[in-house]
Amino acid sequence: MTELILPAAPPAENTASRSFTELPLPPGIQATLQQLEYLTMTPIQAASLPLALAGHDLIAQAKTGSGKTAAFALALLTKLNPRRFAVQAMVLCPTRELADQVTQEIRRLARFADNIKVIALCGGTTMRPQMASLEHGAHIVVGTPGRIMDHIERGSLNLEALNTLVLDEADRMLDMGFYDDIAYVAKRCPAQRQTLLFSATYPEGIARLARQFLRNPQEVKLLEQHEAGKIRQRFYEVKHEERLQAVGRLLKHYRPVSTLAFCNTKQQCRDLLDVLQAQGVHALTLNGDMEQRERDQVLIQFANRSCSVLVATDVAARGLDIAQLEAVINVDVTPDPEIHIHRIGRTGRADQEGWALSLCSASDKRRVASIAQMMGAEPEWHALSELETDNDAPLVPPMVTLQILGGRKEKIRPGDVLGALTGEAGFTREQVGKITVTDQSTYVAVARDIAREAVRKLSAGKVKGKTVKVRALED
Repeated sequence: MTELILPAAPPAENTASRSFTELPLPPGIQATLQQLEYLTMTPIQAASLPLALAGHDLIAQAKTGSGKTAAFALALLTKLNPRRFAVQAMVLCPTRELADQVTQEIRRLARFADNIKVIALCGGTTMRPQMASLEHGAHIVVGTPGRIMDHIERGSLNLEALNTLVLDEADRMLDMGFYDDIAYVAKRCPAQRQTLLFSATYPEGIARLARQFLRNPQEVKLLEQHEAGKIRQRFYEVKHEERLQAVGRLLKHYRPVSTLAFCNTKQQCRDLLDVLQAQGVHALTLNGDMEQRERDQVLIQFANRSCSVLVATDVAARGLDIAQLEAVINVDVTPDPEIHIHRIGRTGRADQEGWALSLCSASDKRRVASIAQMMGAEPEWHALSELETDNDAPLVPPMVTLQILGGRKEKIRPGDVLGALTGEAGFTREQVGKITVTDQSTYVAVARDIAREAVRKLSAGKVKGKTVKVRALED
């Protein structure tokens, strides 16, 4: 196995030379990349695409938001024969949300040829329309392991023509218990195929997958780096039994609008949620036992800035990418320094700054030393007694998320909701935040001070010419 390790942020002088035009891509794909203004490659694209285009099997370590989807999409589209209506490439994803994102991205990049058919095969929706789509012929399928298995077992998914298998966020699929499902699917793919495996971390299960299903893979590992000064990291020593109360003190002092709090166990998450809610903090939790619909609602509320703190384990928060996140609190220090770096990298994105605050008991000191060694920086220790907690004003999120019953199936679009709120209801565009349309429901963030009035006016008025049911999602 050949291993290529390079920093996540290339030196500025190298960036100009890392152009897509250097790659042996067909003219149609090059033209599409120009139209989409994909000019220079991200580090993961520059490291993995030459290897993937040369036909190698690949293990690439890259996180959400690094440009990995385009990296594998360009590799599989280059090998595709649009005139052959058979499944030639398949992408396995851990969740429906990721499968939908990947499907959209591949469709955008596939514009260069007429009629390249990309279909998503995920659980949570009925089988019949998916089976009908497969009967009409598809070139690329993107889906979750369980649903892909169902189609193989029913005979509705034929993989004889498959030349590329992609395992996206493979570590997360393993976390979710999909090893046997992935193995089942991979064994039913032609032996002479290319396999591309993308993963944010490298647990033992990944090595096991690679040994079983990849042939002489090349390995590309991007060391995750955070820009100096963007993430301000502090460590606080506390007694183990005091850490849940300490989270409230950190929130009172730093007063972040959005905080992601990491615990090592589901029970610790539940305990912290109880403590924070008792203190009047708008907090929600994510856990692996939730139904997809509940999980979607929690993520939407957090992304909408209508929930101050999201409490989660690493498994529950995998793939979570929130645009504005002021703070990450490590309630428990993780034993894996790489996971610590991945956790804190969710704040301080783009041109924003963020806090990474870690609570440590005396027994955690060795873990902190390992983190410091990997990051190449001395830990900055502070005492909880330094924190100013005189401000008793409650930490209230600026927005409230409203749920409208009716979504894509009723052909509702974000513009319809924005129009209803800024038109007849009389609110300003600035009072309306993010609008998310799902199959059954539509979620809209509105400024907290107009939430009650917005529910009343939307319920009394119409969206897309129809009366709708509306409620505020609050604890």
